[in-house]
Amino acid sequence: MKRFLKVFFTSLICFSLVVTGGLFMMTGSDNGLRVEATDIFNNIIGNNKNERINVLLLGLEHERSDTIMIASYNTKTKTADIISIPRDTYIERDGFRNNANNKINTVYTVKGIEGLNETILGITGMKIDKYVTVDYDGVRAAVDAVGGVEVNVPFHMRYTDPYSDPPLDINIPEGEQLIKGDRAMEFLRFRKTNYAGYRGYSGGDLGRIEAQQGFIKAAIKKALTFRLPKVVSEVYPHVKTDFALTEATSLAVSSVGLSTDNINFHTLPGAPKTINDISFYIINQEETKNLVYGILNIK
Repeated sequence: MKRFLKVFFTSLICFSLVVTGGLFMMTGSDNGLRVEATDIFNNIIGNNKNERINVLLLGLEHERSDTIMIASYNTKTKTADIISIPRDTYIERDGFRNNANNKINTVYTVKGIEGLNETILGITGMKIDKYVTVDYDGVRAAVDAVGGVEVNVPFHMRYTDPYSDPPLDINIPEGEQLIKGDRAMEFLRFRKTNYAGYRGYSGGDLGRIEAQQGFIKAAIKKALTFRLPKVVSEVYPHVKTDFALTEATSLAVSSVGLSTDNINFHTLPGAPKTINDISFYIINQEETKNLVYGILNIK
């Protein structure tokens, strides 16, 4: 089955311990934020050490990281910031220039988690402490574990791809509804239509990111109930992570009742640009610095 995680929410549901808890990190573990110097972030070094944990949440389509997100949790203020990194984000790579291999979603395939961590450090100044990757089966397991997620579908989503494995047929009507299982994947995958008379997101992938972030928040809010330990235990077999199951389960129990009001969503600042007939997302470095400074409360 095609492994396409064009979503963030599964990782957050399963490991809302990262996004909304991080509680075991408050017992003395030295896994806080350790920001290193880059050309953009020279003034961030050492700030908020021992107060933060940064987790890379990664969704894979085959071996390519189609969804990339940083979950940064402040263990002192009990607030979380989620930074979505568009898959087409332009990054420098040796031997490539204005090439499809300059997209950030190609790094994991070649350099793995460590290479992607280094790339993220270079563009955000944020050091990754833990990681979680999730596949298609994990998405379904998470959605089913929480009994589905209430979504207000902004327009009728219509798209087909007979060459997908399995064949894809998205047909979700507009309006408020409970999204479950495969339909959740369809909702989260959808970006544009190939049917006359229908429409897609005006902002393309950025529009999809906004919709996904809304889904994430609704999913986390539902998961942060008595269901959360069940979610962790059911989804854990479908993820790859350096979190131990005992850590995840213990923290899930401790996280019950926490509020999503303390979760802030962001998208890496930048703008789409076509270069050599290739669609890229070009980072705005100054705004990215301001975003990171704001998250870290650096004046």
